[in-house]
Amino acid sequence: MFKILHIIPTLRRAGAERLVIDICNTIIKNNLAEVLLVVMYKENEFFELTKNINIKYCSSRIKLSITGKTKVDIAEYTNIVEDFKPDIIHSHLYEAEMLSRWKLFPNVKYVSHCHDNMVQLNKFSLLNKLSKKKITDYYERKKLLKQYKSCNNNFIAISGDTEKYLKQNLSKKVKNIFLLHNAIDFAKFKRSSDIDFSKVNKKNIKLVNIGSFVAKKNQAFLVDVISILKMKEYEITLDLLGDGPDRKKIEQIIIDINLTKNIFCRGSISNVEEYLHNSIIYVHSATYEPFGLVLLEAMAAGLPVVCLDGKGNRDIIKNGFNGFMIEKPDANLFAEKIIEIISNQKLYTEMSENAVKFAADYDINKYVDKLIEFYYSIK
Repeated sequence: MFKILHIIPTLRRAGAERLVIDICNTIIKNNLAEVLLVVMYKENEFFELTKNINIKYCSSRIKLSITGKTKVDIAEYTNIVEDFKPDIIHSHLYEAEMLSRWKLFPNVKYVSHCHDNMVQLNKFSLLNKLSKKKITDYYERKKLLKQYKSCNNNFIAISGDTEKYLKQNLSKKVKNIFLLHNAIDFAKFKRSSDIDFSKVNKKNIKLVNIGSFVAKKNQAFLVDVISILKMKEYEITLDLLGDGPDRKKIEQIIIDINLTKNIFCRGSISNVEEYLHNSIIYVHSATYEPFGLVLLEAMAAGLPVVCLDGKGNRDIIKNGFNGFMIEKPDANLFAEKIIEIISNQKLYTEMSENAVKFAADYDINKYVDKLIEFYYSIK
């Protein structure tokens, strides 16, 4: 049987990790290939979803240094590959990329899944301010490009923005870039019934946001939006799902402006679909979004989306159809779009229905069919 080795640094609760798990489970469930998932750190926040996946933890590491202190330990990874004998090695995220390309194996096809615009692939320019990190990135990029050329590497871009980035920063000779938008387990997030618009009113507005508490996710912006809506006398609540280094800072802002009865930081949870099913609009404040799996999950639950332009999410938000995308971080305009949606039953109902239909096209089963077809095309 066809053998695929997926490799990723961790299984923490994030979009790339969730997609890899969904891919593996769908391939296994439909008996499409034999799958091995290699993880570099023993961190699994998806235990309930990985019970049927063959997982190997690998302690191998690559640490490049421009000062001659490079450390290479790939013995365990080499043994895993030689034992499994994969037809495809499919890497996810940069640390796994470096490890899996350090040593190339004969008769193996290589696929790099670009879940974002990897900064390490940026072209080096003397016009940019030099730093140790930029020089190290250049050093690593040079090594990677050499290995890409040697194995005729294949690339999966998750959005039009990422596809453009790869074309700009890889060698002009690289032609094998495959655009494959991310996917979700549609059935998991779809509601059992349509949203009752009679419950959507000025006194009962439930919003939800999902994302790590890091700078680019920009949850502080949503605090401003809720403050504006409260001043307009809307009774509104916002659940922030996720965790991260900025969480305490956001919680303090919520306390400082007296919004503790309106905004709730729920932490990293496994039952996000329940929060989506109990909300009426999904709000997303990320200033950069490689694609936006959570937007599709929200749409599958029938939620119109209001978001900022994160570049990658341009592929999935159609203004006035399944939500609104705001070009610049204008909290007043963002709040106005929320009000526009909840004030118009026809608009809300159409957006909700369109969102569900749109998300259905991104179901993981359809996605894996395309992925398997892609594997065979390069095999």
